[in-house]
Amino acid sequence: MKLADSETKTKLLRRVRRIEGQARGVARMIEEDRDCSEILQQLAAVRSAAHKATVLLVRSYAAECVVSDASAEEIADALAVAVSRLA
Repeated sequence: MKLADSETKTKLLRRVRRIEGQARGVARMIEEDRDCSEILQQLAAVRSAAHKATVLLVRSYAAECVVSDASAEEIADALAVAVSRLA
């Protein structure tokens, strides 16, 4: 299954690119021997950004990808599998 909504793709790509920049910034902070608390704060920001991107994708998955002629049980199973991948 693929994302069909171009607006969701755009938003998701924007978030992922922001995460890439944040990760490069963390690497630079480590190379520069920055204070550990500052690095931890930036890693928390990366984790939060990744979480927000994940929520966006799960919402889109539920709205676009799971919609079908499947039974409620099959849809629930598909969502459970998707959510279990997040652990």
